[in-house]
Amino acid sequence: MSNLDALFPGFKGHWIDGPAGKVFARVGGEGPPVVLIHGFPQTHAQWHAMAPELAKTHTVVCLDLRGYGWSSAPHGDGGRETYSKRAMGEDVVAAMRALGHVRFGVVGHDRGARVAYRLALDHPGRVERLALLDIMPTIAMWEGMNAARALQVYHWTFLAQPEPVPESLLKSDPLGWQKTCLAGWTKAKNLDAFHPLALAAYGESFGDPARTHAACEDYRAGATTDPGHDAQDRAAGKTILCPTLILWGDAGIPAKGASPLDLWRASFAPQAAGQAIDSGHFLPEENPAATLAALAPFLAGPVA
Repeated sequence: MSNLDALFPGFKGHWIDGPAGKVFARVGGEGPPVVLIHGFPQTHAQWHAMAPELAKTHTVVCLDLRGYGWSSAPHGDGGRETYSKRAMGEDVVAAMRALGHVRFGVVGHDRGARVAYRLALDHPGRVERLALLDIMPTIAMWEGMNAARALQVYHWTFLAQPEPVPESLLKSDPLGWQKTCLAGWTKAKNLDAFHPLALAAYGESFGDPARTHAACEDYRAGATTDPGHDAQDRAAGKTILCPTLILWGDAGIPAKGASPLDLWRASFAPQAAGQAIDSGHFLPEENPAATLAALAPFLAGPVA
């Protein structure tokens, strides 16, 4: 296990019982609680440049999603429920409840942001403030899929193929493929933004066949169950009730197309505010200072 303690000074690790096994969470600071949820193909280590600063004013919880990092990685069910964002959101609720937090802020990046907005829709009484980093709604991604978008996010369809197709293909060089994704989605097109300890943690996670499978299941759910949940909520006119902040990299994935903020306002977050950050996809590591500058005053605002 990679030793990440040096990246999170003053934080304490917890293994918490969740609906599908243990959830790992690293907790530090004092003040209003906020949970930071990582994306693919990463772990909670992605928050190392922001969490200690946020911990000066908040109780910060950095957890590993189901199937990632040090959390349990149950075998999937073909994308139906086990790795749906609804089920992964229940892990967040369980972890925060175990840590003594009924209501809390949520900051999510990439797949973690998909868990975050599903959590806000499913549990509106729990989420006080919501920040979503470099994503568009899952249903909007699929409905807007054209040739350019499909080439940009080819991993969405590749990883969503039935088991064991992507698992078998990735087995020969999972870390090489992972590093290609990480470098390719940055603005600089290299790995310079990633701390060596964090990069090692990402490799440790994705190099585990059980977690490679979990990532595939995450994307299988993202192609079937998750947009189905979005469609149900959209048809019912359901929206996110808490204050919502949308941040995206000016060279990130959502920037290439319609305005991410307009898409969120037109779908699930009509009152959302937001802005672009000088970054590629990985805002918390490529430009943590600018991301914090936008996020800190938002988290300090009045609760919903």
